Amino acid sequence: MVSAIKNQLSSRTKIDVLIPAIEKDLRTLPFVIDGVKKNVKHPIGEIIIVAPNSKKIKNLCMRKGCRFVNENSVLPITKKNINYRTNRWNRSGWLFQQLLKLSGDSLCSQKFYLVIDADTVLIRPHVFRQNQKTVFYYRNWSHAEYFKTYKKLLGKKRAARSSFVTHYMLFEKSKVSALKRAIESKHKTSWYTAIIRSIDKSKQITFSEFETYGNFLCSTYPGQFILKKALNKALSRNVTKISKLNVKKLSKKYRSISLHARKWYFKKSVSIKGRRSNTKKQ
Repeated sequence: MVSAIKNQLSSRTKIDVLIPAIEKDLRTLPFVIDGVKKNVKHPIGEIIIVAPNSKKIKNLCMRKGCRFVNENSVLPITKKNINYRTNRWNRSGWLFQQLLKLSGDSLCSQKFYLVIDADTVLIRPHVFRQNQKTVFYYRNWSHAEYFKTYKKLLGKKRAARSSFVTHYMLFEKSKVSALKRAIESKHKTSWYTAIIRSIDKSKQITFSEFETYGNFLCSTYPGQFILKKALNKALSRNVTKISKLNVKKLSKKYRSISLHARKWYFKKSVSIKGRRSNTKKQ
């Protein structure tokens, strides 16, 4: 019984960690890295920070023992090649960082890599592989545009009843490659070009790497993952003002906290409805 409990709290599967970031994330990024080191209960190969050529971010990587990767060296395109903007807003960088996350299959050396947003701090122990299945954390609401883009990309409706947008996810490199091949086969172009062409550029919220990968796995590899409630708390306050006592109190109810600068993260969108998957929820 004790051994079974220990297996639930840790995993022998070695993983890498990939965090896209920009300089505005420097207020939260140190806490994100520390949260990963403390609460990801896997052997960690590398923590990779993919970012612009920033001296401040490079210095943080040196202090925290992370590997810095210049974001412009990852793909044949850069943020400048993505024309996703209007006179009122610019979402090119937002989309670019999602493409960087899906590039972990070429950046990481481990079979699995964890992606986590640069404003999300894990405050409770996490295991992402259990009984040879991947653990995904879920929520019950999402944005309809994500699924419109997913259907354009793969010709399918969403397969999952829940939402995978919880600001962190474990990716398996072979399955990321399979997703890209499926997109390229349908669109006869590179996977990243297909994504850029498939979004509705008149809208600010159009694509989710987490929803796309999660629903692809749900339809292509059913029964190979476990769903657990995300229990994520969105906060608008500065992470430096959250005391250890508050974090301890928050961890009794939540698994992670996200310090979003964007107000729309605080508003619930469409409820998730659809056919049930044959995955286990906890």
